[in-house]
Amino acid sequence: MERLSPTTALPAHVQRPAYDRTALTPGIVHIGLGAFHRAHQAVYTDAALAAAFGPWGIVGVSLRSTDIVQEMHAQGGFYTVVTRDADGDTARVIGAEIDAVAATQQRARVLALLADPAIRIVTLTVSEKAYGIDPSTGGLDPAHPAVTVDLATPHAPTGVVGVLVEGLARRRAADLPPFTVLCCDNLPSNGRLVRRLVLDMAERRDAALAAWIAAKGRFPSSMVDRIVPAAAEGTRARAAALIGAQDRLALETEAFAQWVIEDDFVDGRPAWEAGGALFVTDVAPYEKMKLRLLNGSHSLIAYLGQLHGLDYVRDVMALPEHVARVRAHMEAAAATLDPVPGLDLAAYRAQLVARFANPAIAHRTAQIAMDGTQKLPQRIFAPAVEALASGGDADAFAYVTALWLAYVRRMGPVDDPRAAELAAAASQTGSAPFFALPGLFPRELVSANGWRQRVDAHLATLDAAGR
Repeated sequence: MERLSPTTALPAHVQRPAYDRTALTPGIVHIGLGAFHRAHQAVYTDAALAAAFGPWGIVGVSLRSTDIVQEMHAQGGFYTVVTRDADGDTARVIGAEIDAVAATQQRARVLALLADPAIRIVTLTVSEKAYGIDPSTGGLDPAHPAVTVDLATPHAPTGVVGVLVEGLARRRAADLPPFTVLCCDNLPSNGRLVRRLVLDMAERRDAALAAWIAAKGRFPSSMVDRIVPAAAEGTRARAAALIGAQDRLALETEAFAQWVIEDDFVDGRPAWEAGGALFVTDVAPYEKMKLRLLNGSHSLIAYLGQLHGLDYVRDVMALPEHVARVRAHMEAAAATLDPVPGLDLAAYRAQLVARFANPAIAHRTAQIAMDGTQKLPQRIFAPAVEALASGGDADAFAYVTALWLAYVRRMGPVDDPRAAELAAAASQTGSAPFFALPGLFPRELVSANGWRQRVDAHLATLDAAGR
C-alpha cells in the first residue's frame, strides 16, 4: 500500500483539499506541531482556503520533536483526520500544512520565517507549561529554563516567548509590521497573557522594542474546543482502510469542534468562519465556560479514572456514579458563569456528557491528569474562589482538589513541571503542605479554613476507601 502524499488518488468518500494546493503560499507559522493543532486550526484553515483562497498556507514549527517534521516531509504535508462517533468513521485529508520545521535543527530558518513579510499570523499550541509563567505573579518566570536561556541569548532563543520576541525584533529592524500572535492554549485570557509575557521579555531586552510591540502588535484571545486523543493503536489501520493508503500522521477526533476568536488582527486573516469559527469582540465568557465546564470536568474525570484504574474517559463515563459526579460538578461550575452569548448552558452541559461518553474516542485519563499545577488554577481554583465569594460552599471544587492530591500522593512521581515540590509535599501528612506551595493556590483559598477542611474531609474519605 502506497504512503499518503499530495498525488495519492483518494476514494470518492474521502474529503480532500478543495483548492489548488500547488498555488498555496505561506502566510501562517504555527508553533507546536502536535495532534490538537492538526485536528483543529489546520482543519479550519483547510475550510477557509476552500471558501476564500489566499496566501494562508501553514508552516508548522516543532520546538522539540524532529520525528513529526520528518513524517510531514515524507507525506508532503498531507495527513488524515478520522472523525469517530457512534454512527461510524469518516476521513478527511488536510492540505493546509505546506511545510514543517524542527527548531532544534533549523533555528535560523524559524527566525527567518518570522521575519518574512509573507508571514502575517503566528498561532500557538505549546501547552500551558511552555510559556514560562511565574505562578506567583502571572508574569514571566526568569527561573524557567527556557526563559533563562532566552534572556541570556536573545538572538538564539529556544523557548516560545523568546522566539516570538526575536521574530518581532527582526521585523521591527526591517521596518515591517508585526505578525499577529494568536494563542490557542487553555490559558485564561490567553491573548492578554501572552502579550504580557512577550512585553515582559522584550522590556528586559530593549525598552524601545517593547514600546513598539505594545503600540503595533495584536494578541487576540481565542477559545478552542475539540477532543483529540493521542493516536491509538488502531488509528493508522482505520485511516488506511478509509483512504486506501498508509498514513503515519493519521489522527482521530470527535465530530464536535469549536473556535471562538477575538477579531483583532494586524494584517488580515483567513476566512476561518467558513469552517465554523465564531469571531467576537470578547472571548472571555466562552473561555470561562470551556475552562470550567469542559476542562474542569475533564480534570475530575481524569483523577477519578487514575484512582479507579480506568484508562479512558469513556470508561469513567460508563459508570453511573461517576456520571452523576460529573453532572454535579458541571452544575456547580455553571453557577459561577455569566450568560454566554448565543449558547444554552444546559444544552452545552448535556452535550459535554455525551461527548465524554463517546465510545469511539479513546482519550487517556493519564494524558489529561498530567500538569495539574498548570491546569487546576483556572479550571478548579478560580471557580472555587468565586463560589465562596458568592456565599456557596464550593464543595464540588474541594472534591476535585482532594482527588488531585490523592492522585499526587499515590501515583508519584507525577508528570508536572512542579513534580519535585509536589513529591516533597506528598511525603507529609494532609493537604497543608500543598497549600503552602508558593503561587499554587489563590490566597482566598489558602485563608478559607472551612473550604480547606472540606478538602481534608474528602481526602480522608478517599484514603479510607483506598482511592
